[in-house]
Amino acid sequence: MDRMLYIAMTGAKQTMLRQASVANNLANVATPGFRAELTAARAVPVIGGTGVPSRAYVVEQTTGADFTPGIVQQTGRVLDVAVNGEGWLSVQTPTGEAYTRNGGFEIDAAGLLKTRSGLVVQGENGPLTIPENTRITIAKDGTISGAPFDNPAQAVEIGRLKLVNPSERELEKGSDGLFRQRNGEVAQADAGVKLASESLEVSNVNPVDQLVQMIGSQRQYDLQIKMMQTVDQNARSAAQLLTLTG
Repeated sequence: MDRMLYIAMTGAKQTMLRQASVANNLANVATPGFRAELTAARAVPVIGGTGVPSRAYVVEQTTGADFTPGIVQQTGRVLDVAVNGEGWLSVQTPTGEAYTRNGGFEIDAAGLLKTRSGLVVQGENGPLTIPENTRITIAKDGTISGAPFDNPAQAVEIGRLKLVNPSERELEKGSDGLFRQRNGEVAQADAGVKLASESLEVSNVNPVDQLVQMIGSQRQYDLQIKMMQTVDQNARSAAQLLTLTG
């Protein structure tokens, strides 16, 4: 069978992987703090045999994430924070510490400060527990203060969010949308990271750009399928010709 069939097949497969990445970006247009995933294709020449190495397979690879900041929007909700500039919020996952820009927090029944997806928010000294019937405020440096609802003047410091700022080159994005250090180590707290209170950072996904990429990927996929069909038709025609002339 013509090797062109396998070349076209790899192109169609990798185009499907690109479509999956674009679809994931589009699905997270409304996810606060989401960083768009970037992909790129590269050609891998087929080595071996005789003749000119004119055939090449296509490999789709993830080049990382788009670290362009999203727009910070005011929400008026005291449990919402956005990283103002560079930096990350720390959360605890089943596989260890990870980092996010999504600062939409909740307080569970036990008083633990968590993300809306249920991950425990990390403070500089571990998880943060909010006393019952306490109204909290989150300062620009991540300090959390709380006061009884019936006596706002008696505010006390509860703890401080762990804010980190590792280099973008040291971070890799996981399938859960969270970031971790490539070397597996835990990032140190950085006092230079600042927050915007009662705000959330919107996703940095450009829906128009992603839709254009989706349309382009679909056309590329259709072209690869057409090439496979053409190779198959040529093979059938050649087989019929051999039968007639044999």
